[in-house]
Amino acid sequence: MGDAKYVIGVDFGSDSVRSLVVNAETGEEVASGVASYKRWLQGLYSDAAQNQFRHHPLDYLEGLEECITEALAKLPQSICNNVIGIGVDTTGSTPGPVDERGTLLALKDEFKDNPNAMFVLWKDHTAVREAAEINELAKTWGGEDYTKYEGGVYSSEWFWAKILRILRVDEKVREAAYSWVEICDWIPGVLTGTSDPRILKRSRCAAGHKAMWHEDWNGLPPEEFLTRLDPLLSGLRERLFTDTWTSDKKAGDLTPEWAEKLGLPAGIAVAVGAFDAHMGAVGGGVSPNTLLKIMGTSTCDVMVASREEIGTNLVGGICGQVDGSVIPGMIGLEAGQSGFGDVYAWFRDVLFWPIEALGEDEGITEEMKKRIRSKILARLTEEAAAIDPATTTVVALDWLNGRRTPYADQELKGALVGLTLGTDAPRIFRALVEATAFGAKAIVERFRDEGLTINEVIAQGGIPGKNPFVMQVTADVLGMPVKVVKSEQSVALGAAMFAAVAAGQFGTILEAQRAMESGYSRVYTPEPHSVLRYKELYEHYLSIGEMLSSTLRSL
Repeated sequence: MGDAKYVIGVDFGSDSVRSLVVNAETGEEVASGVASYKRWLQGLYSDAAQNQFRHHPLDYLEGLEECITEALAKLPQSICNNVIGIGVDTTGSTPGPVDERGTLLALKDEFKDNPNAMFVLWKDHTAVREAAEINELAKTWGGEDYTKYEGGVYSSEWFWAKILRILRVDEKVREAAYSWVEICDWIPGVLTGTSDPRILKRSRCAAGHKAMWHEDWNGLPPEEFLTRLDPLLSGLRERLFTDTWTSDKKAGDLTPEWAEKLGLPAGIAVAVGAFDAHMGAVGGGVSPNTLLKIMGTSTCDVMVASREEIGTNLVGGICGQVDGSVIPGMIGLEAGQSGFGDVYAWFRDVLFWPIEALGEDEGITEEMKKRIRSKILARLTEEAAAIDPATTTVVALDWLNGRRTPYADQELKGALVGLTLGTDAPRIFRALVEATAFGAKAIVERFRDEGLTINEVIAQGGIPGKNPFVMQVTADVLGMPVKVVKSEQSVALGAAMFAAVAAGQFGTILEAQRAMESGYSRVYTPEPHSVLRYKELYEHYLSIGEMLSSTLRSL
């Protein structure tokens, strides 16, 4: 063990950041740490009613230090001394405004409590209008359609829409922001002392999937297009970037300052960052003809295909196809659902409302409230699993947080159809679970309609290891086996794999993947009678969605 080399994968999620220390030769996971975002947990700087979700950069920096030192504290010093690299993945698109030195504006006193000076979290949907304007201009301005490698539809969850929104609503931020960075680029820049936006190595993954970057037009959309979108964007392109890097490359070396904070050797490799879904797909064992689903509060669905298989084909309605965004040398394709576990959590909170509102009056303590709240989903799952789907009339639409794929539309809302006086909470919950599975099937069909082959599904994230009912329904709806990744930290494991390549332990990410992947803990096989039933229900889901979409969009 004394001669073994180790790498660290760091996974920045929506609520917390996790670190994973991994044997760089075998993939053995030897320690982990987790740190919640303190300001985020207090509900600061976000407003769910307005679809505003912001992260303060201090939550990232403090969480980074806390989760790594927690993991290393569990290990002998000999292992800490043999760490050779760090890989970083984050949510995205999550951009933030920086000054000329790369300092997030929210780290300055005058902006410390201004949400517009912070990172705009992936699920922030305040830029719906701006996304619509990008889509309209891209199709009508008479030049190149810069959304064509983004699935043909630009989303309010993405880079340019969010930036334009902030520039329009906050003059002080507009005047102070020299440039903008994705969190997956900023963290490696901070760790390596290269956060200056003019030299910061930008992620191919983030740029290609969310910022309309492509080699065909020499990087980002040209100034003419951006200024026609809004003159407020004038001059920003030249303060952003032209080149991008895949995550098997080094962003730089760990600075002495951060080495001391973390308890690691100075000068070790820090890999170029990427989004969680893409590094997680590598950690979960993605390969051609396989769809990998990261299933948590939302889903990110990732595939890889050879350049020869894709050819000149443009896959419409997804979240981008980018050369090297997942595995260098292959085309990475991304899709996803804007709400998955969040849909279940919403229903739990609806049911919990009376206890929250009346509990104090009835002598229910805070500890009792916590216990009750923690048990609601487990009991709903138990009761819903016992219901024959042929005996319920309820069909749901899973668009409670808008729709990401097929064809991003954040103005859509969810719906419950077919309620009767006999409809109870477990039947509603079952309909919601089925709806999220139908949303997953719509993504599979979108890929297949474009000629891509999907033979199996790999699942990872918070839900696959915890809820067999959800996973069995998903397998039945998809009509394909669903393999659950053994590692509970497969996203961080993917980041660790890229760290191992950036540090020179392996020559390619495919070599690292073969040596370090964790395997699978369970396979869910479709049940034939349920497959037939869900084919019928899926058609109802599609027809109801088509019938109600205009109304839901206008509400």
